[in-house]
Amino acid sequence: MKLKPIVISLSLLLVSGNALADDDCDDPVAQWQPRENLRKQLEAQGWTVFRIKVDDGCYEVKGRDPDGYRVEAEYSPATFELMEIEREDDDDDDDHRDKSMRYSEPTNEDRVPRKGIVKGRPSVTVE
Repeated sequence: MKLKPIVISLSLLLVSGNALADDDCDDPVAQWQPRENLRKQLEAQGWTVFRIKVDDGCYEVKGRDPDGYRVEAEYSPATFELMEIEREDDDDDDDHRDKSMRYSEPTNEDRVPRKGIVKGRPSVTVE
């Protein structure tokens, strides 16, 4: 039996597992800065902050960046160093539009007529 390829494969799996698990923040809690300081820093940069919570030892921020994109970012709680940022795509998110466009009054074409009677549509008769 060829033992060398098996040993090499297992050692690569162990090494890659350690590399992937190193995305958490490991700052001592005594060195953490208040979340409000991070909020003020981001708002001074033009962000709109919706929520800051602790996730895997990091501050996870959900909000909008200065360009108006919805983002989720992780910061080191002691130094506020950006660890990871993820921007949501606009394809499935209409929240970047102006509120007046999203909540405008429906036009005559969009309104449903009273009593459920819809004119101009074909009717189906079942025998």
